[in-house]
Amino acid sequence: MSGKRIKNLSPIKSLANHRPLIFALAKREIDSRYKGSAAGVLWSFVNPLLMLGVYTFVFSVIFQSKWNGGNGSKTEFALVLFVGLIFFGLFSEVVARAPILILSNVNYVKKVIFPIEVLVYVALSAALFQFIASMAIWLVFHCVFFGFPPLTILLLPFVVLPLLMFALGVSWIFASLGVYIRDMPQVVAIGLTVLMFLSPIFYSAASIPAEYRNLLQLNPLTYAIEVARDVMIWGKPLLWMAWLKQMFSASVVFFAGFIWFQKTRDGFADVL
Repeated sequence: MSGKRIKNLSPIKSLANHRPLIFALAKREIDSRYKGSAAGVLWSFVNPLLMLGVYTFVFSVIFQSKWNGGNGSKTEFALVLFVGLIFFGLFSEVVARAPILILSNVNYVKKVIFPIEVLVYVALSAALFQFIASMAIWLVFHCVFFGFPPLTILLLPFVVLPLLMFALGVSWIFASLGVYIRDMPQVVAIGLTVLMFLSPIFYSAASIPAEYRNLLQLNPLTYAIEVARDVMIWGKPLLWMAWLKQMFSASVVFFAGFIWFQKTRDGFADVL
């Protein structure tokens, strides 16, 4: 019996109907990551701290990098850099797992009636846990060295929402393709590596030559990272018209990815 019997064409309805299931699976996944380790969930805080320290040392000490528009301090550079790394980490963790989501859960496809589209929500929930842990570290460091961040940080959920929707849409597409094309994990891994350097993580969008900035804006991470820095560090409000454009683009990818997944899932059991 395949999971195709539980099927709808509304990602919002699927999320609403299966919230307890998504929460339970996400909790189990987070627990399994640290099962048997001495530090347990503390690794969620240790890993971003190490990442922050290494990247800050390499770029601000070895390469003597400074952030355009900042005060030139290594601490500020670290916090600005960390914002980009946090947002890229959220996006990449979800998308990188997508091609193997169905392959890793064959029992849900073949043996039980199961809404397999929620596996992408589960992956996102686990990534959000790490995102929140990293944001907590960022907030502590900002409070220690610069005091409380500007009130515009309260706008952060609006900044994150379009990126989450885009990541979900892309993940549904990659999860489906991963069943039929077994090279997808390698292709996606390479693509994410390229995307990391084509995103304004280690540099600001303003430092890019003008003729290439429009291309940079096609990257959904560009908006998320740049605007996150605006509201978290520089105290700039959202430009709502630009936000609405991002929401429209993200919504198209979100619904298109979900519909693609639901239309192609009927063949999963045969291929697997």
